Amino acid sequence: MGLQIEKIKAILFDIDGTLSDTDDRMVEKVSSKLTLIIRDDVKRESLARWIVMGVESPGNLLYTMADRFGLDGLLMHYFQWMRKRKIKKTGDFWLIDGVREMLAALSSYELGIVSARDEETTNAFLDQFALREHFEVIVTAQTCRYTKPLPDPMLYAAEKLGLRGEDCLMVGDTTVDMKAAKRAGMQAAGVLCGFGRKRELLRAGADVILPSTVDVIKLFS
Repeated sequence: MGLQIEKIKAILFDIDGTLSDTDDRMVEKVSSKLTLIIRDDVKRESLARWIVMGVESPGNLLYTMADRFGLDGLLMHYFQWMRKRKIKKTGDFWLIDGVREMLAALSSYELGIVSARDEETTNAFLDQFALREHFEVIVTAQTCRYTKPLPDPMLYAAEKLGLRGEDCLMVGDTTVDMKAAKRAGMQAAGVLCGFGRKRELLRAGADVILPSTVDVIKLFS
């Protein structure tokens, strides 16, 4: 069907792989450690991406299952502890080039965050780059009873903005983002600057595929 721009009143963004290039940085780190055993740059980067995706995917599945069986609180405390250690070790986050300018250019729309990150690291990311002022609603993994790929956080964001699901566009880099958006009755834009690939994002329900999150602005030009 394609994107129906005229219906969009709000734009919701994921963080990792969408506003932050966390995924690519992790791939770079893993790839650098494989240099001694794999000389070919393309093969090394491909393997590094597969390793990082393999590590993250079971984590996402684990959280979703814990969410369903009421164990998300316990698991979230563990994730928070792990993320605090990671933040102290790495020191900061990374912002995808052009994101700040894109958000400023979209100021005529209601903007929001819907992330599977916990509240603490979501706030740390927004504060590091002074992005909080751009968003009317911020939804984390702790905001709702259930998180993505269930539609609850999407619907919560829409409700807080005084809108319906069909009034919103969700921008994300994973099939989880696309599926949650569709279940909430939203349009979905898949971006290729994270882990998602065109074919799988389209299969999950993406209405449009963009090379990068910054290309969202081109949809409304």
